[in-house]
Amino acid sequence: MSNAKKPEIQGFFDEATNTVSYLVVDPESRAAAFVDPVLDYDPKSGKVSTASADRLLNAAEKAKARIEWILETHAHADHLSAAQYLKAKTGAKIGIGAHINDVQKIFTPVFNQKGPTDGREFDRLFKEGESLAIGGLTVEVIGTPGHTPACVSYRIGDAVFVGDTLFMPDYGTARADFPGGDARTLYRSIRKLLALPPETRLFMCHDYKPETRDHYVWETTVAEERARNVHVHDGVDEDSFVAMREKRDATLAAPVLLLPSIQVNIRAGHVPPAEDNGKRYLKIPLNVPANVEESL
Repeated sequence: MSNAKKPEIQGFFDEATNTVSYLVVDPESRAAAFVDPVLDYDPKSGKVSTASADRLLNAAEKAKARIEWILETHAHADHLSAAQYLKAKTGAKIGIGAHINDVQKIFTPVFNQKGPTDGREFDRLFKEGESLAIGGLTVEVIGTPGHTPACVSYRIGDAVFVGDTLFMPDYGTARADFPGGDARTLYRSIRKLLALPPETRLFMCHDYKPETRDHYVWETTVAEERARNVHVHDGVDEDSFVAMREKRDATLAAPVLLLPSIQVNIRAGHVPPAEDNGKRYLKIPLNVPANVEESL
């Protein structure tokens, strides 16, 4: 296996959640992986659909690609994962960072979920520095916690899929105020990525199109991030970054799909089982002030 090979990469942007999913293909063997696939969910109606995931499947079929892996960069808080649907369609294995068990331990009590908190719903839990093969491609796992404890990036040839750790240079970096997140840890993870060769291609999991830009983009390079990232370009030290990140995070609202997403994504894309009426339900914990509790 060689990490010098260049994979074929297609990105698929889901505007409803500003998420980019990827099809990554070994050009020789046609072995392939999906990275961060989206399951469509309408929070107003509760409707679940698979248009985004089917788009990935159609692209894989057109590319004559054989899907062997579904790689999650972390337990997303802004969209539901289509991992289980795609696994059922392709037989691929689902992988995520080994610290997903820490995220499960944080959120399982929040939703009063029953079940294990050791990550067993996933087929493989990746540790820092581990690798796997996709045909003749080597996938190197880079631990990049900070946004969440379980964040990893995947280095495949000259490309790295960075999850939410970084955004495009004109947008900055991920928030670090989720449970288990840490701005100082995030800075160190980012510097690890920015120590890679300057020509390394970086693929984002999200783009939010700042006011200075009128189109969505999701590919950049280490050199571009080091030169122009508005939060963490060369010359920004750790303390300055942490102060900026913590001040900014204090102003941010929770993601719209945080509560639905986490319930599904910490379980490798499994939705809750049907109840005795045949329906499946996502829970929304109420945050009721103590002085109101008794009157409700």
